[in-house]
Amino acid sequence: MANRTVKEAPTIKGTNPQYLIEKIIRSRIYDSRYWKEDCFALTAELVVDKAVELKCIGGVCGANIRPAPFLCLVLKMLQICPEKDIIVEFIKNEEFKYVRALGAFYMRLVGTSVEIYKYLEPLYNDYRKMKYLNRNDKYELLYMDEFIDQLLREERVLEVQLPRLQRRNVLEENNQLEPRQSVLDEDIDDNESSAESEEEEKKPKKKETISEKPKKKWKDLDKPSRSPSPRYARSVSPREKSSKKRRRSRSRSRSKSRSPARDSRKKHSSRHEHRDKKDRSRDHDREKEKRRRD
Repeated sequence: MANRTVKEAPTIKGTNPQYLIEKIIRSRIYDSRYWKEDCFALTAELVVDKAVELKCIGGVCGANIRPAPFLCLVLKMLQICPEKDIIVEFIKNEEFKYVRALGAFYMRLVGTSVEIYKYLEPLYNDYRKMKYLNRNDKYELLYMDEFIDQLLREERVLEVQLPRLQRRNVLEENNQLEPRQSVLDEDIDDNESSAESEEEEKKPKKKETISEKPKKKWKDLDKPSRSPSPRYARSVSPREKSSKKRRRSRSRSRSKSRSPARDSRKKHSSRHEHRDKKDRSRDHDREKEKRRRD
């Protein structure tokens, strides 16, 4: 009796609201201690007090598939089916982040595509940190905007299969939704306006620098202007390279062929000079001997 859905609850997606969570996980939640002690005889008003006491978000953790308190409260809300105004107040609550996360997850399971985009997309601007209890029973850091992005993009979150969500562009074409306006668009517009103002400030400075150049005097006008010289030397063609190599090789061969004749001439000239010196020294000695005899 304690696990039955309220009689006044409407059908969601054509089935019992509790059937949105798989049977294995539901049976684990029914057998958990948190469900039996804290979720027993809860009403829509008392769920708020339990949501405020939450310290993390999570689905199923541990080897024994132990459900987290967050998932137990989600199943309790599916059993009670609170009014839409209460869920909207959960989502708009800025003081308690886990209450907002609980309302967003419930809206993703129960709401229509238009309602989901309408109430969950503004939460992209919430960057608060949350504790996430993963499957290995360990805590991780998760931001609120990341959690909302998972709800809108992924098919399975917190070990729960989410209902299919209609694409946003289809709803925009049918005029059911207005185009999404991001907060970053304002920052982009501000950056563009600042960039344009900086460019306008730089333009008059350039004109001033151009006007400050010295003017030519009347004497300089008579001087011939210098022809513009090429910045880089002309590249040598392969034919010119080959012709230069041939000229060098020919000049080297000629110098080698002429060098032995020159060396022989130098040797002959040095021999004649040496002989002349000897003859002169002999004649000089003979003259000295004759003078002594006389």
